[in-house]
Amino acid sequence: MILRVMLLSAIALASSDTLDTVYVDLSQAKRDARALELYLSDRKDHKEHCPKKQWEQPPLSKYKETLISHLPNNCKN
Repeated sequence: MILRVMLLSAIALASSDTLDTVYVDLSQAKRDARALELYLSDRKDHKEHCPKKQWEQPPLSKYKETLISHLPNNCKN
């Protein structure tokens, strides 16, 4: 019985660290997914709303840093 309690305690402690790592990874995955959504949305919106306006889309890494749209001003109302 004592061995069983010790084993369960060890599993619980290991799981706590693992859950923290999973949470951090999940948070980063959510951030990356949001950045990709913005990136693709900006590309589509530029083509639909202001294709004649000169614009060079920033790299995906910029979207990951800022998590905002980078469309030119007055492109989409």
